[in-house]
Amino acid sequence: MLRFNDVSFSYRPSGREVRALRGVSLCVAPGELIGVLGSNGSGKSTLVRLANGILLPEEGSVEVDGLCTSDEMGIHSLRQSVGVVFQHPDDQIVATTVEDDVAFGPENLGLDRAQLRARVDESLAAVGLVGLERREPHLLSGGQKQRLVIAGAVAMKPAYLVLDEPTSMLDPQGRADVLAVIAQLRASGRGIVHVTHDLAEVVHADRVVVLRGGEVAFTGAPQELFVRPELLESCGLEVPPVVALVERLRALGVPVASGISDPTMLIEALWD
Repeated sequence: MLRFNDVSFSYRPSGREVRALRGVSLCVAPGELIGVLGSNGSGKSTLVRLANGILLPEEGSVEVDGLCTSDEMGIHSLRQSVGVVFQHPDDQIVATTVEDDVAFGPENLGLDRAQLRARVDESLAAVGLVGLERREPHLLSGGQKQRLVIAGAVAMKPAYLVLDEPTSMLDPQGRADVLAVIAQLRASGRGIVHVTHDLAEVVHADRVVVLRGGEVAFTGAPQELFVRPELLESCGLEVPPVVALVERLRALGVPVASGISDPTMLIEALWD
């Protein structure tokens, strides 16, 4: 279990305290997908950096399967258990070919050549980049670069992946490709924390956590959040178009269930 236990954190630019998180608690189990939502400045990226000890909480604790990020003796093992993928893939690509970039992390674990080759092949297959092993990363599309970075994290065989707005810089096709990879990784048994400002990306999450001003404003199922427009507005979030359409249809007297968030489900409801 990846747990944030009543976590608080502040930055101090020029000696001035800026509280980024205050009393935040959440957990994710293997196989769960947790969406973390919030507008800019809500504390999402700080949460990501706390997940594997890049930052340490001032109050509370972050634990991963019994290991605490503040324990210097266990931090190496903890970071193997929690893979973190940031918003800009170019900042995380370190090698001159796709396969070398994926191999960079596990190579530092001292694996033999056969084990290393197996991890690279498995990770590239998991993100749909088979056949591009010798491609130079700068020749990849934005979506392919983001999938490459995810492959590098997957190659470390983490139990949990924390993804910081992984689709924000992508076109619709790249976004769809990355979301498909996230779904596959979840199905493989990994716990996923998907940080985003786009509610449409987490309609199939097990739970969503909404941050507002560094505090948890909502925890629950996505469908419970979609029917609370006042809360969404106060948190700087927008209702997904399908949900907005459902509520408009209901207002016009069309008998569709509130909380439908998937286009296919809406079509089926209207057809029935």
